Amino acid sequence: MTSSIFTQDSKLAVVAIIEKGFELLANLFGYPRVEGMLFKEPDLVGISQERFASLGMRPNTFPPIDLPQSLIEVFLGLIPRLHTLTRYFYQSDTDGFYNFYIRNYQNIFFLPDWLSEFLQIQLNYCLDISFLEAIRGAVFLCLFIFFELVSLRITLFWFLTINPYTFPWIYVTSAVDWTDEAFQGLVPVVAGLNLTATIVMGIVGALADSLNHLVFTMPFLPSEAEQLPLAVGGQVREVVIFRYFPILWYKYPIPNDIRQYWYYERPDILKFMQESYTDLNVQFLPNEIVQQMKNSQQVTAITDQIISQHSNINNEISTQLLSTQMVIDTHYISHYITHFTDFLYS
Repeated sequence: MTSSIFTQDSKLAVVAIIEKGFELLANLFGYPRVEGMLFKEPDLVGISQERFASLGMRPNTFPPIDLPQSLIEVFLGLIPRLHTLTRYFYQSDTDGFYNFYIRNYQNIFFLPDWLSEFLQIQLNYCLDISFLEAIRGAVFLCLFIFFELVSLRITLFWFLTINPYTFPWIYVTSAVDWTDEAFQGLVPVVAGLNLTATIVMGIVGALADSLNHLVFTMPFLPSEAEQLPLAVGGQVREVVIFRYFPILWYKYPIPNDIRQYWYYERPDILKFMQESYTDLNVQFLPNEIVQQMKNSQQVTAITDQIISQHSNINNEISTQLLSTQMVIDTHYISHYITHFTDFLYS
């Protein structure tokens, strides 16, 4: 057995030297009083670090708490429901008709601007977002069902008399055990227990719970948000507000169905838009009205042209008739004079 070149004392000396070197290097950067990077307020939202730290976390639980409202729900159970953040709409003579605000929390989030713009411009989910809400509810329900299947699969581990690979448990096993293969080698085994199912439940629960805190901002982009204190219910609360004129209605044509609604059912909104944003050169009238106006202008122009041409034709005809009449009268007079002269000298 060969002895090591470095003794224990020499190894400790090397470690001490390296430690001292790192400490001297760290002192050049202000160690141990390092306060971190300077905080810069976000340009789009504009809220200070102190105000953000004062915001609370929106309370919620997953799985959702069952609160039955009827005897049917008591005996049959409840369909798990989302507890989304309420959007409070309001109208104002200065802000317009499509303004809304929500309570501000640290754990709320929005869609990216590019995705929100795609949904509004390409798929026309501008004001009516009921379909998006239905998709969110369906995804939440699927996550909840998968969460319960994973919970049932964990429960089956404790019943040694149940073979999870027999009917009907094989369906639960097939729906859940693929996660073991996906996380194989990544999740350690503690005390002989595989923690994959527990970690999967945590991930699924976090995803499902996050759907409660997702806020749709249509017809605005998330970057148009303003964070400010507002008196709500007699108390000053931090809110996120969306107001004025949506930027997408300036970059792209306003959806025609919205303009039709303004023209035929809400002329007050149309009047406000035309008077408040007339300098933006935005088309607020529906397409069919604009087309009718163009057709009317074309008909007017054609009518004026026809009248002008008709007037020119009349002038030309009158001139031609007058010239012809003068030529006829001259020939008649000349012929009469000739006959009279011949009579005198005959």
